[in-house]
Amino acid sequence: MASPGSEPVHGSPRKQSRVVIRFAGDSGDGMQLTGDRFTAEAAAFGNDLSTLPNFPAEIRAPHGTLAGVSSFQLHFADYDILTPGDRPDVLVTMNPAALKANLTDLSPGGVLIVDTDEFTKRNLTKVGFESDPLEDGSLASYTVHRVAMTSLTTAALAPLGIGKKEAERSKNMFALGLLSWMYSRPTEGTERWLRDKFAKRPEIAEANIVAFRTGHAYGETTESFAVTYEVSPAALPDGTYRQITGNTALAYGIVASGLRFGLPVFLGSYPITPASDILHELSKLKRFGVTTFQAEDEIAGVSAAIGAAFGGSLGVTTTSGPGISLKSEAIGLAVMTELPLLVVDVQRGGPSTGLPTKTEQSDLLQAMFGRNGEAPLPIVAPRSPSDAFDATLDAVRIAVTYQTPVLLLSDGAIANGSEPWRLPEDGDLPETPVRFATEPNGPDGSFLPYLRDPDTLAVPWAVPGTPGLAHRIGGLEKADGTGNISYDPANHEFMVRVRQAKIDGVTVPDLDVEDPDGDADVLVVGWGSTYGPIGAAVRRLRALGHPVAQAHFRYLNPFPANTADVLRRYRKVVVPEMNLGQLAFLLQGRFCIPVESITKVAGMPFGAAELAERLTPLMMKEEVSA
Repeated sequence: MASPGSEPVHGSPRKQSRVVIRFAGDSGDGMQLTGDRFTAEAAAFGNDLSTLPNFPAEIRAPHGTLAGVSSFQLHFADYDILTPGDRPDVLVTMNPAALKANLTDLSPGGVLIVDTDEFTKRNLTKVGFESDPLEDGSLASYTVHRVAMTSLTTAALAPLGIGKKEAERSKNMFALGLLSWMYSRPTEGTERWLRDKFAKRPEIAEANIVAFRTGHAYGETTESFAVTYEVSPAALPDGTYRQITGNTALAYGIVASGLRFGLPVFLGSYPITPASDILHELSKLKRFGVTTFQAEDEIAGVSAAIGAAFGGSLGVTTTSGPGISLKSEAIGLAVMTELPLLVVDVQRGGPSTGLPTKTEQSDLLQAMFGRNGEAPLPIVAPRSPSDAFDATLDAVRIAVTYQTPVLLLSDGAIANGSEPWRLPEDGDLPETPVRFATEPNGPDGSFLPYLRDPDTLAVPWAVPGTPGLAHRIGGLEKADGTGNISYDPANHEFMVRVRQAKIDGVTVPDLDVEDPDGDADVLVVGWGSTYGPIGAAVRRLRALGHPVAQAHFRYLNPFPANTADVLRRYRKVVVPEMNLGQLAFLLQGRFCIPVESITKVAGMPFGAAELAERLTPLMMKEEVSA
């Protein structure tokens, strides 16, 4: 380690507390794989981390075009972090399109690593460069490393007899090797992973390993890079950790819920971005009592899940916003029949097909009201990838306790992002098996399928075939108690109100407020994936001396019982969200308080600096008025 003020010698590590790296290239360049592997090594090393994959919507965009650019951003640090970072400190670009799409995000003075082999006249023209940015001085404000990644990779693989196309496809491993050297990442895990991944094609495994080693050796031997960097492990609470994405955490939460409540799990789903990975993950977990059914459409998926719930399983259906629209009538059926059902909505940009690979929070009002008639249901929202596990457990607890469908609102940033997750320990998830109805409950020995629990207003869960418990089920209004079809106006009003009362009575924890000094006038409120950007922005404001409080909703219906008291405690309530103000609308309507709305619908999450900048004028107004 060089002493303070001295120039580090080649290869000596320089300590950094945090760094943001973005890999960007064509959708066929393996940027997601490269970023994921670097993330896995950062997680194994013990860094705190947060990621932001960014996919093109086109399945096969023309090679080298802006529409086909794919990127993966990773923020890792030696302390707890909340976001994938606003701007990359290091940008690795594999072609001119990736450079043009991402350069404006690179921090001033940041490191730019470019595959020079791809900067041909044809590729430059394709994305509108009138001159070569590597030669015209337009990159003078950055530290630019010109690396012929493609030709160096193909030359290294030539002795293996690998075809040119396959050799060029390994250049992402060259980039990974170079970055692994720069940031002192271990290499054994990646080599082992490559051998496992390509176990059936050992020649491809060897090609990727050679490319990876070549990139690492290039960093060691070239004079272009003067120093390596080291980001120490973070001081996280004791436990066993693994890297996890939001979709994987949600899938594990579904499996854990089935085991916790003693229920077989049935997933009825139709593939849709960005929710499909939940189906993929659960299909691997059949040994835990999971059945997955890929239906022919969204309606069939939810209907099958409702049937599974009627049969005594944990019924689950997963989708995104367009699928929720299609499922709405069937969800109303689950409300009417009062069956436990988990409905997962991984939100994306809309309306219609919208931005299928980008994130948004624009389904909240649809989740709250998007069914015909009075059809209330609880709504739960995770705040981060790892929190999706706990939020799923909460949603299933509510579903089976109150015999109701529950809507779990994730989004694309949570689904595809990743962070460290502390594995639950023995005793963290106590088993609480569900008690099904087993015998008649009527005073005359009959079975009353709508005789309610006095505490929860839940109806009994009677599995078909249980002796003496035969009953009608369907979408027509039920007579109170007996469940017979009823068109009586007074009964309908009673049943509508009691179903609403059941949801209003769902027990959820109070809303927590983070107000360290207790003297804040401004409360910043969020839900879902805005937790990280809001938290990071609030940290910045406090560091500048602005007193500000933060609160975050996991439970959006019903709201926590102390919500009104919390909101009225502050002179100003500000709600940043990735829509046009849906939570702000609900809070103003429900609690009759003024709310400042900060909105963004660009398909990308808030940046911490961006949000802090938009909050600052509101803080200043409060300080002047005070």
